[in-house]
Amino acid sequence: MKAALKTADGTFEVTEAERPIIPASHFVLARVRVAGICGTDLRHWKKHEPELECHIVGHELAGEVVEVGADVVNVKPGDRVVIETVMGDGVCEYCRVQRYNICEHLYDVRTQYVSRAYAEYVAGPAEKFYKLPDHVSFEEASLIDTFSVCLHAQHLSGLGINDKVAVIGAGPIGLGQMMLAKASGADVIICDLVQSALDLAKELGADAVVNVATQDPVEQVMAFTGGRGADIVFECVGGESMPQTLPQATKMARRVGKVVLVGGFDAGETSIPLEWQRIQMSEIQLIPSASFAMHDIYREQAMVLDLIAKGRIDVKKMITHRFPLDRINEAFDVADRKGETGAVFVAITI
Repeated sequence: MKAALKTADGTFEVTEAERPIIPASHFVLARVRVAGICGTDLRHWKKHEPELECHIVGHELAGEVVEVGADVVNVKPGDRVVIETVMGDGVCEYCRVQRYNICEHLYDVRTQYVSRAYAEYVAGPAEKFYKLPDHVSFEEASLIDTFSVCLHAQHLSGLGINDKVAVIGAGPIGLGQMMLAKASGADVIICDLVQSALDLAKELGADAVVNVATQDPVEQVMAFTGGRGADIVFECVGGESMPQTLPQATKMARRVGKVVLVGGFDAGETSIPLEWQRIQMSEIQLIPSASFAMHDIYREQAMVLDLIAKGRIDVKKMITHRFPLDRINEAFDVADRKGETGAVFVAITI
């Protein structure tokens, strides 16, 4: 099959790779049709990471079932599907209670099977394949992973109707977080450096936007909330920006407010000075959020699919660019230079 393999310099080489096989009776093989580029992918762009060299990566994808194992009953060949890429070892204490998003072997397992979006075929357990309604496109489905991350964070936050919410970052995750909060009846202000992303945020329903290049985000959030501070702040940037954005988030939160860490940290230790006395005396909660899994008896990815299918969130406008797999390096470059290109969610057709 055709696949994009990571190179030593962190870019991609599109070449021939071994097509996956169905290793067990409960597995499914699918033909990938659309894959996406997210912030996590971009943090690995053009970085020398020997552990990823010659590997297939990518974790936002939708496609068509081509083969199923003997015990598979939920999908059949020809079905259009979205593929969940959060997959633990299935045997640890956390997996046994459906908290597989924090499985110790999460990345070892998911990258061996379902988290291989930038290739023609992918195989995984049938429970990770969700049948798409006819009116939900492959492109829309490729955004379900993004919104599932956001939904998990919202569930952890306890967000309620009429809450005052601040979102730091207007990339795909930040926009998704804003849209879900709005769909739940909250008032939302969103902050970013990229004006085109903020313009889209307004179009998608944000009550207020802040360009942090010219405005003080903490002051703007305080003004938005009548001087009290936000009930919930979602940090959706992460990476190298976290030493700046996390302190901002804690200053935006009201007393007994919550700060949800959605943006990912880089590997290793990160030292971030915070105003700990104020955080403690105000009982501000810092809530880490990691991927997604289950909410009570419901699969969060299935919940997002249901929201899209019912028209409660419209994700189509977030797809700003499209590239074939052969141009994956160009696609990543456009996504990485979003300030110049206006890129939000870049889709790769395969």
